[in-house]
Amino acid sequence: MTVSTAEHLADAHSRAKRLKALTSNVHEGVDRSIMSAASFANLDRYKQFLAIQYLFHRDVAALYANPRLRDIFPDLAQRYRLPLVTADMEDLDVTVPEAGTATFAADTPADLGTALGWLYVAEGSNMGAALLRKEAQKLSLSDAFGARHLAPAPEGPAAHWRAFTAALDAVQLNEDEERRAGEGALEAFARVQAHIDARLG
Repeated sequence: MTVSTAEHLADAHSRAKRLKALTSNVHEGVDRSIMSAASFANLDRYKQFLAIQYLFHRDVAALYANPRLRDIFPDLAQRYRLPLVTADMEDLDVTVPEAGTATFAADTPADLGTALGWLYVAEGSNMGAALLRKEAQKLSLSDAFGARHLAPAPEGPAAHWRAFTAALDAVQLNEDEERRAGEGALEAFARVQAHIDARLG
């Protein structure tokens, strides 16, 4: 077996890589929207970006407290970023945006496949945070003031992501759950795009 064949087989068995391929177009659209809106051009634009981060992390907050998901991802509680986003907003006197119902509710069981798709998007945003963190630093923001939620994990973003994807890939799903994982990831990106369009459009 050649190296390329082995890599292809590994990719086929990686749920994280399948989700990446499935969502690549919508992911690129979200990235373009954030950058084309000049979200880091000045502090006012950054505050709008911060509100978007708040809304999305509020959408997924219940997943980080879900007992079943915490069994799958033992460090899930440490990955929870909504309190960091909220602290950043307090630093900059950003008013908590008015919002409807969060996508996931603490008192409503989450479908496993759907939840995994949403978590893939939420955790994947950590990988792009390194670039955004540099932009935030140009606005005199830091890991201790205004941009806490963009700070890397102690072990580094790559290792942090690998630990998540290893656990994600190890989950046994049936065909319907697998399909819902893909749909969940697409829904999550669509939700982010809707928040962007509402506040930066």
